[in-house]
Amino acid sequence: MPPGTQPPLIIQYSASTVPILQYAFSSPKMSEQQMFDVVANQVRVGMATTRGALIPWPYGGKTPVISVDLNLTALKAKNLAPSDVVNAISAQNIILPGGTAKVGPTEYDVNVNGTIDVVNDLNHIPVKVINGATIELQDVAQVHQGYNPQQNAVRQDGERGALLTIMKNGNASTLDVVRNVKGVVPHVMSSVTSDLHVKEFADQSLFVRAAVSGVLREGIVAAALTALMILLFLGSWRSTLIIALSIPLSVLCSIAVLSAMGETINLMTLGGLALAVGILVDDATVAIENIHRHMVTGKSLEEAILDGAQEIALPAFVSTLCICIVFVPMFFLTGVAHYLFVPLAEAVVFAMLASYVISRTLVPTLVMYLMKKEAARHEHP
Repeated sequence: MPPGTQPPLIIQYSASTVPILQYAFSSPKMSEQQMFDVVANQVRVGMATTRGALIPWPYGGKTPVISVDLNLTALKAKNLAPSDVVNAISAQNIILPGGTAKVGPTEYDVNVNGTIDVVNDLNHIPVKVINGATIELQDVAQVHQGYNPQQNAVRQDGERGALLTIMKNGNASTLDVVRNVKGVVPHVMSSVTSDLHVKEFADQSLFVRAAVSGVLREGIVAAALTALMILLFLGSWRSTLIIALSIPLSVLCSIAVLSAMGETINLMTLGGLALAVGILVDDATVAIENIHRHMVTGKSLEEAILDGAQEIALPAFVSTLCICIVFVPMFFLTGVAHYLFVPLAEAVVFAMLASYVISRTLVPTLVMYLMKKEAARHEHP
């Protein structure tokens, strides 16, 4: 790439990639060039050490550069071309390896540092020697501190400022990244000038916590209502316990499969789990009720479990598939909608399939171990 080109900043992007945290910077004393320089090279660098955080270049401000304004008339008078100036600067403002120096048992790399530390010193770079006279850069150009053409502007309370956005990579936790970034901000700001003011906003961790709380709340409500129904109609606290266990186990199975497929816990997957919680208890409830019906007829516990599970295996499977089929069209979406709604559909489908498998395996097993006394009361002598 041409000299002076900034290295690229690579960010993994998807339709659900949004800033998880934003900071606005303003200053009544600093110029836009100074503000951008501090935010990009001090604040951003300090925050970038946070694991899982992706921080692009700040918005607003002016990117500081060293401008060389050519005097075309002077160049023509001295029979020079603009390329002569470019070549002179490139040849005399570099760092090159100069070899090695061995001191005792250690061998050191020696670099020749030809970079210029003071802007005014650029004016004295020799461009060309003509008839013994050295033509310096200041003879054909003006060197000064400037800025690139400004492509965006940020205002905070009517003042020009800068905006820094924090994103996360696909495997990081939003809650962990936000917490760690907030932890390093005081240390980073203590190392910069006090004239720079910072304001935090757009905290996505609040929405994630609300979504997690919503899933837990829906699960608790579903378990409580289901427990009340079982207690009212079957009068068995053991049956209530078995059905209540199927809800968190189905949710955990769905999360495990989502993790294996590379999905994360985000607003869409949490929304899918919240949607599925209300119907996760259907398979277990039907299985328990049918087994209980066979026990009341006087059958042994083993017979009641086998007959009750066998009778509802196919109907429950068809019922579960009918619910899952509703979400199949989402897998054929394209573009942004595909990335948004497919994780939601996967969360619901995997939770429903896990609920059916648990009702065929774990629920009969728990009935076998927890309902022996209840079955003995109904068994014919």
